[in-house]
Amino acid sequence: MTLYDHVADLPLSIDANERTSRRRELADGRVRVTSTFALLAGDTFGAGEDVTPDPVAHEALPEPPAFDLTGEYTVDEFSRTLDDVDLFPTDPPEREASRNCRRWALESAALDLALKQNDETLASLLDRERSPVRFVANTPVPNGDTTRVQDVLAVNPTCEFELAPTEAWTEDTFRTLADTDAVRVLDLNGHLDTATGDRPSTPADYRRLFETFPNAVVEDPSLSEDVRGTLAANADRISWNAPIHGVDDLRDLPLAPRWCTITPSRLGTVRSVFETIEYCEAEDIEMYGGGRSELCVGRGHIQLLASLFYPDGPNDVAPRSYNEPDVRTTLPTSPLEPPTNPSGMEWTQLD
Repeated sequence: MTLYDHVADLPLSIDANERTSRRRELADGRVRVTSTFALLAGDTFGAGEDVTPDPVAHEALPEPPAFDLTGEYTVDEFSRTLDDVDLFPTDPPEREASRNCRRWALESAALDLALKQNDETLASLLDRERSPVRFVANTPVPNGDTTRVQDVLAVNPTCEFELAPTEAWTEDTFRTLADTDAVRVLDLNGHLDTATGDRPSTPADYRRLFETFPNAVVEDPSLSEDVRGTLAANADRISWNAPIHGVDDLRDLPLAPRWCTITPSRLGTVRSVFETIEYCEAEDIEMYGGGRSELCVGRGHIQLLASLFYPDGPNDVAPRSYNEPDVRTTLPTSPLEPPTNPSGMEWTQLD
């Protein structure tokens, strides 16, 4: 029986659906906008978070929601119903991949509701242990300035980091970050359609990253011909995130994957999330959780999945206090302890 088989036939009943949007300034200066979808049945609700990156996609959704999801389903029937629903009914998204973000919000909300209505948790249903979750802080290094990294370490000396190198990183940037021995993921963003050309791109750039940070996984490198040799020589440290929308994408990579970032909002459906996890387990591909600056329940969902499937990875699922513009005087430390009395897909520790 597959992971998805364990949840596919769970019944759920939906009486109404609602949406709430929220916005918050982040440490990198962006204003993050997300929407939480709630599926309601009496006093019970299931919630999921739409992390579509473009604010206009949230602002364009009418109230009440333009799609009526009331009815009786199984989890699988609900998912197949969404195949025929236009989740961007007023304007198409700026990026096609955003359709998966909204799809995951609704599918995770349905799974959350189904688990609650059937008095189950994902751990109990899959016969998995909820383990403490190791996390890394995804922290900006603007123009090579390491101040925020140092400020976080002053509060939490054991913190580990995911950082996005740019060509603005100076000798001092590299030296200061290397001296921390706390960099665990280097996200090169080599496959985003928002690339600005300021990312490391030459073989020398790549060799420097691999050599300077020997304990870091290098995520989403470019696949240009001139860096292929460097990548092949360091294949055991390369991870994939943005290009992965399902198992087929892992199979089609030009380099056999050794690491995969499980980012549910990129995968879109519960089935795809579980199939990708199972494929990685079968192929001995190391996993860790990917985050997208979730503001609400979505952060708890990715923490829960990390707890069940890859708790010891360098999970980009840090509590949301790590994304705030100002570094707090106290910060949660890794690993995160799982909740003792969870309900559905919930994970109560958000801050």
